[in-house]
Amino acid sequence: MSDKSWFVAVGGQQQGPMSRDEVVAGVRNGRFGRDAHVFTQGMANWVPIAAEPEFAGAFGTTPPPPPPGIARAHEIDFELHGDDMQFVEITLDPGEACIAEAGAFLYMDPGIQMQTIFGDGSGQDQGGFMGKLLSAGKRVLTGESLFMTLFGNSGPGRQKVAFAAPYPGKIVPLDLRQHGGRILCEKDAFLCAAKGISVGIALNRRLGAGLFGGEGFILQKLEGDGLAFLHSGGTIFDRQLVPGEMLRVDTGCLVAFETTVTYDIQMVPGIKTAFFGGEGLFYAALTGPGTIWLQSLPFKRLAKQVLSAIPRSKGEGSALGSLGDLIMGGGNG
Repeated sequence: MSDKSWFVAVGGQQQGPMSRDEVVAGVRNGRFGRDAHVFTQGMANWVPIAAEPEFAGAFGTTPPPPPPGIARAHEIDFELHGDDMQFVEITLDPGEACIAEAGAFLYMDPGIQMQTIFGDGSGQDQGGFMGKLLSAGKRVLTGESLFMTLFGNSGPGRQKVAFAAPYPGKIVPLDLRQHGGRILCEKDAFLCAAKGISVGIALNRRLGAGLFGGEGFILQKLEGDGLAFLHSGGTIFDRQLVPGEMLRVDTGCLVAFETTVTYDIQMVPGIKTAFFGGEGLFYAALTGPGTIWLQSLPFKRLAKQVLSAIPRSKGEGSALGSLGDLIMGGGNG
């Protein structure tokens, strides 16, 4: 049994010194949750209490290992703010870091250091510079920036950094450990994640999706054992598909899905419906088992409506157009 003196940090408040048995008792009576961090002499940094072998067993289960080939992600705490214009505030302990898309940054505490990085954000060795360049180049195919930004806590205490979605909608937190360590999402959905999460691409092997899927041909693939955050337009909701259950979805409304879900693109039946129905020629066919996430207002749909409302010529807002302006005298001003 360890005779070390332990310190516990909860909600930014430090407690201790305490014996190992006192800390274990605090876990079992609910005083210390998984969001607590511990430190003792000889350790370089504070670590999540559930990740420390001395106390992991007190929670009843040992944290599951990351998927094969994936680095263990940093344990981060977060809080969502807002309703339809959300941002996520992430709290980092000393030595912890998170990654984000270029342009997502909102604010940060003085102890946070920013670093522009190549690669997929996992922090793994990807075969030197050329390996990182190849990984970053793949991200360009999804429409994202060649670079990602790493935000690390180099200060002595807990520090906060926040990221905002680029358009009205919701931010979706996903713990990849609960989804088999992998999630596929639309190419513009990723916002930020804990360091250790790999952000790559997944090419759909089905010919229909490749040629006609639009948003569906190139998907983002998130891998790891920690938290990742997606953003979506309008209202976000999830649906659990049972084995063999199929759901047809507008391709733009699909945000993400588990890798157990089969994804394909199908053509809308009937030539009249396809050309005059107003819903496009193709839709996504999703077959369970697995969870899918959908958005009620894709950004492309919103942008299309905004652009259609912008007058392209003077008097376009009138029922008679330019002729009406001329008759009513609007052309004299």
